[in-house]
Formats: sequence, structure tokens, C-alpha cells
Amino acid sequence: MKIAYIATEKLPVPAIRGGAIQIYIDSVAKIIGAKHDVTILSIEHEELEQQEKRGNVRFIRFNEKQYLSSIISHIRQEKYDVIHLCNRPTWVKQVKEATPQTKIVLSVHNEMFTFEKLSDQEGKECLDLVSKVVTVSDFIGSTITDRFPFAKSKVRTVYSGVDLDTFQPSWSAKGKQARTMVRDELGLSNKKVILFVGRLSKVKGPHILLQGLPSIIEEHPNVMMVFIGSKWFGDDQVNNYVKHLYTLGAMYPEYVTFIKFVKPADIPKLFAMSDVFVCSSQWQEPLARVHYEAMAAGLPIVTSKRGGNPEVIDEGKNGHVIEQFEDPESYARVINALLHDSKKRERLGRYGRDKVERQFSWRNVEHNLLAVYEEVANK
Repeated sequence: MKIAYIATEKLPVPAIRGGAIQIYIDSVAKIIGAKHDVTILSIEHEELEQQEKRGNVRFIRFNEKQYLSSIISHIRQEKYDVIHLCNRPTWVKQVKEATPQTKIVLSVHNEMFTFEKLSDQEGKECLDLVSKVVTVSDFIGSTITDRFPFAKSKVRTVYSGVDLDTFQPSWSAKGKQARTMVRDELGLSNKKVILFVGRLSKVKGPHILLQGLPSIIEEHPNVMMVFIGSKWFGDDQVNNYVKHLYTLGAMYPEYVTFIKFVKPADIPKLFAMSDVFVCSSQWQEPLARVHYEAMAAGLPIVTSKRGGNPEVIDEGKNGHVIEQFEDPESYARVINALLHDSKKRERLGRYGRDKVERQFSWRNVEHNLLAVYEEVANK
């Protein structure tokens, strides 16, 4: 099959500036490209060539301002069997008109079918034109089918994945080495480390964790809460919310560390150095990919009952879901219990690692997506 992936206009592929969609496309395409003719279309970046081939995958990059029109021109000239369009339902009509014979698979990574983003007519037209919709969680799938029940037969959940070689648990040789090295570098050798990875945005809830910190310090005076991220991918500028976080953190200088934007290649070792991973999302999270990374790193997970997050948690086995997701003390109680019990942390971490190996490797994602492509191509 000849397959094209169309990334969003936000970030380039490969994910040199991060981005869950960009990581998803790059990781899956590498595997599928071994068997099929694969092209990735994304925006330009100064560090990347406009056209290149990496392994078996061809990359073509367009100027951000003319991105969609450039894509339309390209797919008119070069016919694909399947186009996998990421997260842009409003582009479906133009893509289909440019190449009527091509089957379109739309992957939905956020709530893109809300009334604010699509009218009833636009949503119906999009769903009529696509051959299949794959969503990153059952929650995202329900945001489509609740509004457009006729599309149920077209919508399928295909969970994202993680690189199992890159993310290693602390009991593996590679994970143990990374843990020791990074803890030494950051002066955290004797600390119990709580990790938050994500955008420093109110919807991600890092302020909730900082508000719960005094209760954690009381029971664990050797704790360190580490925040990795910035206000936006690759952007370390400080806005009012980030200033607020820094002000809160400054109240506990011995217990809080902020690390700004980290290149995706450096993220795994920061997971390896940690003891507990926390996702405190306050919005209806589609299903944050950091959950897969934390499981692969063998960390127990504490996450909020928001959107698709709970779908990868087996309560009490690989982590805990916080129902009172706005309450700092709800997080503090669960985190304190985990920090008191190293055997439980390891038990939950090992269960999570086993779960991610069975269900959420990129090989799993490749297998599930290829089944979709083959199904639509043969219709």
C-alpha cells in the first residue's frame, strides 16, 4: 500500500519539539514503512530538510502558512491508497475532493467534534467522507458517536504506544544506570522523587500538586517534586500562569525543581530517576501519552479521573485514579501512601511495565492501524 500521513500544522515531524501526534506518526511510520510505501507530510523546521528519506520513510515538509494548500497540491499529483489525516476533520472535504479514489482514515486525538469546532452539517459531511475514524481513547470516540450515532460503525479506538527500549524501568540495567546518573547530576540521590511531565498549563493542574505539597513534606521531608515542561512545546517563555507556579514553588525551594522544555530524546532518563508519576489534568484529557511512558519506566501512576486517563489504569494494580481531581489533599494522601511503601511502588511498576509490553508497544499500534488500512483499502 501507498500510505501518506498528514500531521497537523502545529509541530514538525520527527518530534524534535515534542508533541503526542508527532511522536505517534513518526513511531508508527518507521515500522509500517518496512512493509509499505510511507510518506509523512508536516510543516517545515529550520533543523530539518524540506525533503528527505529516513530509513524507509519519506518526509516532505511545507511552509506553515501555505500548509494545507501545499498538501492539496501534492496529493492531487501523487496518488495514495490510504491517507491518514491527524486531528483535522475540517480538512477532510478538501483532501477527499483532491483525491476522490483515496481512502481517508481520520485519527482523532482531542475533542475535535464539539459544537464549537464543527457544525452538525460539517461533522456529518466529514464522517460521510472518511472510511474510518480511529481515536486515542474510548472517551474521544464517545465524543463523536454521542453526537453522531450513525458513525458508530466507522469509529474505532486504537490506543497510542511507547518505545519499550527507550523507556526502561529502574530494575533493568539501562534503567538503573540512567536513574543513578540523573539523580547524581541533579543532586537527588537521597530524595523520593514525584514526577510531573507536561505543559505548564492550568488545565494540566500542576498548581494542584504544589498546593498539596505541604502535606507530603510533613510525612516525607526528603521528597522532591519535579516539574518537566514549559508553557508550550519548545517555548520556555514565562506567562502569568507559569509565574504563578514559580511563585508557589519558591515557597518550598528545597522540595520543588522546575526543568523547562526537554527534548523528547532526553525524557526517558528523567522518568527513570523518579519514584511516582502524577498526571493531575483538570480538563477532559483525551488520554495523555505520558501514562504509557510512566508504565514503560516502571512507575506507579497517580492520575485524575478526567477524560480517557482512567482507561489505562487498573485501579490498585498499576496506579490510582483520583476522583476528587480538583482536591490537592486527594493527591497528597495517595502519593504519601506510595512513598511510604517501596514494595508496593515496585509491584505497581512491574504490573504497569507488563501491561504496556502486552498492550501498548508501537508494534501493537502498527498491527491495529494496518488492520484498519487493509480493511478500508479492500472495500
